[in-house]
Amino acid sequence: MSTFESNLRRRRVELQFRKVTQQILRYPPWMYVVGLGLLSFISYMLLRPQAMRIGVPPLFYSDPSDSTESYPIFPDASTANLISVQATRQKAVVGAFKHAWKAYERDAMGSDEYHPDSGEGTDFSGDGGIGYFIVDALDTMHLMGLRSEYERARQWIQDELSFKRNGMYSTFETTIRVLGGLLSAYFLTSDPLYRERAIELGERILPAFNTPSGLPISTINLATIEDMQGGLRGGMGMAHGNIAEVASLQLEFKYLAEIAKNETFWRKAENVMAVVNKALPENGLAPIQIDIYGGSFIDSEIRLGSRGDSYYEYLLKQYLQTDRTEPIYKKMYDTAMQGVHDKLVQKTPTKGLTYIAPLTPQRLLKGGKTWKTGNRQEHLVCFLAGSLMLGATTSGALSQGVSLPPLPEELTPQGRRDWKTGVELLETCMRTHETATGLSPEIVTFGTDPEGSDRDCMVRGGSPPYDARYMLRPETVESLFIAFRLTGDPRYRDYAWNIFSAIEKHCKLQTGGYLTVLHVDQTPVRRFDQMETFLMSETFKYLYLIFGDSSVLPLHDVVFNTEAHPFPIFKPSIKPGFF
Repeated sequence: MSTFESNLRRRRVELQFRKVTQQILRYPPWMYVVGLGLLSFISYMLLRPQAMRIGVPPLFYSDPSDSTESYPIFPDASTANLISVQATRQKAVVGAFKHAWKAYERDAMGSDEYHPDSGEGTDFSGDGGIGYFIVDALDTMHLMGLRSEYERARQWIQDELSFKRNGMYSTFETTIRVLGGLLSAYFLTSDPLYRERAIELGERILPAFNTPSGLPISTINLATIEDMQGGLRGGMGMAHGNIAEVASLQLEFKYLAEIAKNETFWRKAENVMAVVNKALPENGLAPIQIDIYGGSFIDSEIRLGSRGDSYYEYLLKQYLQTDRTEPIYKKMYDTAMQGVHDKLVQKTPTKGLTYIAPLTPQRLLKGGKTWKTGNRQEHLVCFLAGSLMLGATTSGALSQGVSLPPLPEELTPQGRRDWKTGVELLETCMRTHETATGLSPEIVTFGTDPEGSDRDCMVRGGSPPYDARYMLRPETVESLFIAFRLTGDPRYRDYAWNIFSAIEKHCKLQTGGYLTVLHVDQTPVRRFDQMETFLMSETFKYLYLIFGDSSVLPLHDVVFNTEAHPFPIFKPSIKPGFF
């Protein structure tokens, strides 16, 4: 039996035990003495401590902010009707994935990108593709049980996939999508093909780290890797990178190091974090631009949207990935979240919606600088809602194994703060879906005048850029998935279904595939001919999982990379060198 299957079986046993012990906890000891006799009372007293230890779900969840409002908790699939509803929803998501994949396979099999309206595929080099689309979608196919589609994709990887492509590829995107996809496929299947291809790709990416600081360069030619460093520098004294790209490769390279038994992969990724940590300001908030060669930050915005987001995501997940054996990442995460609450968390004036603002540096005439707080939020920031909730129950928990949902007394003050902000931010993200299409835009602005409009968030339109686009992004459904797993609250499933229904109505192309909507607040919609790979790897995967059995890929056994590829939590065989 594989480790994955063993974990699933163990999780199912835990869930059954929870159901039994939850009933036990509903009655006080004296009722068992009077009504059921001495033997039942002894059984009760033996089981009650164990039930309390594993954190049996309470009947109601009280918000840690000490609000008087409570939300009833309905155990997942507790009735035949609930089972039927969720099974129907999950089946619809599988149908949507098949609709998109069939069109891609028909028109563009092997291409890195797909344009459904024109029925064409494109690659990132004239020398051919490296499997961006196929590998990114592979683990979703496997999880959905799409055997024939999966086998054809595997055959392409075995027979056609080549990394010897003479073109420039994003180090970051290639790592999270292709390397991450191969690693998760290996984790889920134990198929040695994926391990071999992952090691091959990892070795081709490694030279990207050969800079004076050890921070990886932004792009790499996988065919001529030995020439990249000198060719890129070209006599320049500085090369700009962004913090999300340089510090969101660690989950992939550390898991690769573990399965390849190659310490080099680990050290390259770990060194990046040491360099970043040394350069960080005291509040833990990283400007989005960093000098690749010097290893120091460049004056630039601080934001948790584009070019910043996954850095913060990976701080927590690095702590969790190695089974909490590297407390330095917990320290960095906790410091950063304190900085987020001190500087970035904002409230709208009329409805009190919580959002995460960017900070923009501004030079003062007499020298020095100040920071201007913005009133906008990118859709990408919505990842933080789920991340805060996950962090509250792990980094912010007093002990492992909190209740479902967590009780306030099980969390530290920081954990209660983060849980509250995560819940509130997720509600704000859902409010941004209150558009003509039910889809959320790339960027919203928030009202700052309490005497102004009662609509707190407003869609920004225009070109360029199309801030009102919906690009099939996953961040809100990702947070809904995490929120449901941590609470069992069915409203998060309903929110997810509303988003999926809007995608089906406005993004679906009847001839096959899905398209970007150019303005979410205008109907009939205008659309752009692009179907991003993250629709297949992230959006559909998280939607599939939220409507399914919570014992599949439980959060205490796996971490998802920033492209939704699941990796196992493990105790590293390589001794960490960054403390």
